[in-house]
Amino acid sequence: MKIAVVVNHVDQVRAAQSTTRLAATLSDRGHQVWLIGIGDIELDARGHVLATASTLAQDAGAFRSMERYLEAVRGTAGVSERLDLEELDALLLRVNPARDKDRPWAQQAGLHFARSLAARGVLVLNDPEGLARASTKLYLQQFPEAVRPKTVITRSASEIRAFARDVAGPIILKPMLGTGGASVFRVLPEDHGNLNQIIEVVTERDYAICQEYLPEAEQGDTRILLLNGRPLVVKGRVAAVRRRRSGDDLRSNVAVGGRPEAALPFDEAMHDLVEQVRPRLVSDGIFLAGLDVIGNKLVEVNVFAPGGLDDASRFEKVNFAQRIVEAIEQKVRFARYAEGSVDNRVLATL
Repeated sequence: MKIAVVVNHVDQVRAAQSTTRLAATLSDRGHQVWLIGIGDIELDARGHVLATASTLAQDAGAFRSMERYLEAVRGTAGVSERLDLEELDALLLRVNPARDKDRPWAQQAGLHFARSLAARGVLVLNDPEGLARASTKLYLQQFPEAVRPKTVITRSASEIRAFARDVAGPIILKPMLGTGGASVFRVLPEDHGNLNQIIEVVTERDYAICQEYLPEAEQGDTRILLLNGRPLVVKGRVAAVRRRRSGDDLRSNVAVGGRPEAALPFDEAMHDLVEQVRPRLVSDGIFLAGLDVIGNKLVEVNVFAPGGLDDASRFEKVNFAQRIVEAIEQKVRFARYAEGSVDNRVLATL
């Protein structure tokens, strides 16, 4: 297969990221894989979507570590070439618009080009129309009320103060387009004297998401990876990671020092939550998703570049990346058989 993996910046991809693991696994299985940055894609005068892409030379061989794989792609064993993306069998969108606040032009560019490619028969995962619907944390409100915390999304300081009074306990304030745990605040009832200053910080450039604080957050959160709307399972093991906060920091994001550890057993409550979430994800063509769960509540849905693959594989001692790649291979085979008669959104979660 010919597969491209689109990222925010090729030179910022790290060895420990799920994106690298997926690209390396695809390469190890004999597929031709290209890494492409958002800024390296263009539309030419013929209407073709092209890109300057990084790939391995055909004789590069296999690599024992993700560090060596990335070094090879970006070093002497790598090749930079012009690629017509319409010749691809599949394109994996592994971009996070929230990471491109300093490049406003890049935030939606990947989706626009991906839409064009999907319309021309290239399998795009996740489906770009579904990603467009999920492009902010407002997406969480599309899921059943029973599985998510009480939430208000506003820029009004008076509405935030009213929400804080109604909750009568701690609340969480965070920006709607935030990522990696940036600008996340826990506000206690005794902190209301400083609430205006916190609101100013969060709403300076964005809407504020106000959520009830879930006491179970003291024990961290759980990232669950879903494939085709169902838990990613290999040999009876579920791809999930528990993330605990570091010290007094209220955030458990690994990007800000959270400590990953083996997840608790996948119980009936987790199964019921996934079943309530699954119909929306399948409807939106979300092939690979990461659910962040606190207690029995869904606090975030990650669909752009969900991580946790390496940690889950390490703790559960199975290769989850290979199962994802096998699913991609199955979809490509079906897409070839269907010859364009099946919509990309349907193919994405078939």
